Amino acid sequence: MSNLKTSDDLIDSPSRRFAISSILLGFLGLVAAFSLSVEKIHLLLNKDAVLSCDLNPFISCGTVMQKAQASLFGFPNSFVGLMAFTAPIFVGFAILAGAKFKIWFWRMYLVGISMGLIFVLWLFTQSTFVIHVLCPYCIVAWLAMIPLFWRTFLWSAAEGVIDVPVKTVGFFVRAADNAWMFTLGTEFLAAITIIVAFWDTWYLLFR
Repeated sequence: MSNLKTSDDLIDSPSRRFAISSILLGFLGLVAAFSLSVEKIHLLLNKDAVLSCDLNPFISCGTVMQKAQASLFGFPNSFVGLMAFTAPIFVGFAILAGAKFKIWFWRMYLVGISMGLIFVLWLFTQSTFVIHVLCPYCIVAWLAMIPLFWRTFLWSAAEGVIDVPVKTVGFFVRAADNAWMFTLGTEFLAAITIIVAFWDTWYLLFR
């Protein structure tokens, strides 16, 4: 059994807190994507430019931008962020305005958010383990994407937007009210991973 609804059902809008957090996190990600795009343009105009996010040999968005992973689709990844991070801003303002969406909309939104998280996780692993350089603005975008995913996923499971076993509905209802715990847990694991991966290079911060 499950609490799944039909695709034509209207879903009660998430809470005001959900809407506000979506707007703020969307703007945070949008600022990060915009900053990356501006820095990319500077780099294209002057290959020797020293960017504002180039802090040391292993914290430098300029170094990351010059790698193939920074243009996965043939253009800068930041351009994807400029488009993608507008979605939670739109959804947040729509909720505050009293809009209600059909279940198919929320499923598509969740798919988009989930793809965003997968993309972020891929970028995280490439930056941490392959390129071995961290991009400050990228990290800001990651910090925006993680809570966006957990808030949307847990709310969707609690409200029947996605199919979950009936026995787990209570868990997801409680979890949706404490999405910040899942966010902190994920970001804590990411921080530990970075600390371990860059263990031999942290001394460069104090040079």
